[in-house]
Amino acid sequence: MNLNPQATTFLQEFALQLSKSYGVEVVNKQFNITGPQETKLKAALLESVQFLSMITVMEVDQIKGQVVKVGNYSIATGRKNGARFVTGQGVDGHTYELTETDSCAALTWALLSVWANAGNKNEFMKKMNANATQRFALDMLRVGFNGTSQAVDTDPVANPLGEDVNKGWHKIVSEKAADQIMTDAVYFDVDGAGDYKTLDAIATELKNTLIHPALRNDPRLVVLVGSDLIAVSQTHMMNAADKPSEKVAAQQMNKSVGGMLAYTPPFFPGKRLVVTMLSNLHIYTQRGTKQRKSENVEDRKQYEDKYWRNEGYAIEEFEAYASIDESAMNIGPKPVV
Repeated sequence: MNLNPQATTFLQEFALQLSKSYGVEVVNKQFNITGPQETKLKAALLESVQFLSMITVMEVDQIKGQVVKVGNYSIATGRKNGARFVTGQGVDGHTYELTETDSCAALTWALLSVWANAGNKNEFMKKMNANATQRFALDMLRVGFNGTSQAVDTDPVANPLGEDVNKGWHKIVSEKAADQIMTDAVYFDVDGAGDYKTLDAIATELKNTLIHPALRNDPRLVVLVGSDLIAVSQTHMMNAADKPSEKVAAQQMNKSVGGMLAYTPPFFPGKRLVVTMLSNLHIYTQRGTKQRKSENVEDRKQYEDKYWRNEGYAIEEFEAYASIDESAMNIGPKPVV
């Protein structure tokens, strides 16, 4: 299907609007994003996916360096004889390394023609803007939760969750602080025939055994829990509930696990469970490396919105990250030996 006349006109206006927004003459030639435009792009990315705005996303100057501390988890109150009490908050920490990251949000002519026919120009513009920023933002999380390597040539078919795009948070912890992740087989069985009967029990044990003692009662601790685990636990509670109040509790259970707020982020592995602080998850982009290009590619019959930058992931405090790896999590009764 070819691009219809209305979609062609709308795309031309979209390109013009985009060029004005970034202060460039044309957007079909690669251009740098600097200064206020960097801030504007970051705000658009964070706004497009709520969970992204809850973690630490920031620009750094160097492609390699030390993880930037955004907080200090130690006590800030005390006394010192003959002087004022003070605790330090340095910027030294674990190291990070960014890598070339290239995103392309493509829309086929067929889809663009449908969009143009189905609504007015303003609706078309909103869909165009949302498509690129949301896809870029979701990919940042997709790779963050699933990335295990940095391939020279990535394979999106073999690695649909961006496993070969970059090393994500879980992989970084497994390499640099392996003791923070349980990898021995465990069995989660809601009928009591496994190692754990409830998600609360799993989260509580992780917190009490792997999180640093000084942080175990920190109110910022949350539970990130996979949808497979949530589904099994919630279904069991719904089936067991015989009162309206119990059914309401079952519907709300995925919002609190082990006395901590619980989240199931986009693309989070279904059988993984993590106890951490959201601010502990970092995404860095090298300042001055962001480049965009937005063009109608006739040879491929699609419109392509491209975003290139140096980007990477980091963990601020390993002892504030505790997890059971999804490969170790088994849903069902423990085999009888």
